[in-house]
Amino acid sequence: MRRHWLSLLAFGLIPVAGCQLLFFSAMQRMPVAVALLIQYLAPVLLVAFVWLRTRCAPSRLVILGSIVAVVGLVLVVDISGARFDLIGTLLALGAAVTVCVYFVMSERTGDDLPPLALASGGLLVGAMTMGVVAAVGAIPFAAPPVSVVFRGVEVPGILAILWVGAIGTTLGYALGVMAVPRVGSRLASFIGLSEVLFALGFAWLLLGETPAPIQFVGGAVLLAGVVLVRLDAGENDREIAEAVTDPVEPLPGSASPDSR
Repeated sequence: MRRHWLSLLAFGLIPVAGCQLLFFSAMQRMPVAVALLIQYLAPVLLVAFVWLRTRCAPSRLVILGSIVAVVGLVLVVDISGARFDLIGTLLALGAAVTVCVYFVMSERTGDDLPPLALASGGLLVGAMTMGVVAAVGAIPFAAPPVSVVFRGVEVPGILAILWVGAIGTTLGYALGVMAVPRVGSRLASFIGLSEVLFALGFAWLLLGETPAPIQFVGGAVLLAGVVLVRLDAGENDREIAEAVTDPVEPLPGSASPDSR
């Protein structure tokens, strides 16, 4: 880990702390659904970046899958009546870029720096960064004694925070970093769009927020886009890692297994 401290620092500052700061800052200026939609343009940004950098157009399946997935995402998050905010949009786009960095760096892990080492080191760096930012007053920080209600059951707010920290963040980053080298960054980024579907499901289960029929349709369309990207066998996912100029040293390790 001493040999790869720059990689751990970059992962903690960009995909961990950077993503949280940018996304939650965007949510304060625009509806959550819109901020989420912009952040989840990351898979399309990855495809577009490789296209521009390598001047090699992706296959028709990838382009079609990208369009279909974005249409499905728009239907799922339901952005009707949303207002436009320039600063919020820029913050959300910044969060999308950090998500791209997350997938690229995760794909390049190997035996020399295992995925869990990258995830744990990055989370520690991210936690310390957020602590410093809060301590110096750069962002407001408070922990009032509040409670939250799930399906009529009232629980202390600290339990919700611990759940988000332990399950939603720690376990989420760990499983994601372990998965990306196995399926490739491009496919993993499109599969990550299903997070929106799971959010709908848990909101239905825990908060009683029944999805609208159009959101069910959007979920099916989104999954169809992921399937189209998965069917493509012409482009190697490692082009993304080779095309990206990372400010830190490459993550050593054996080549990622072919996801197709």
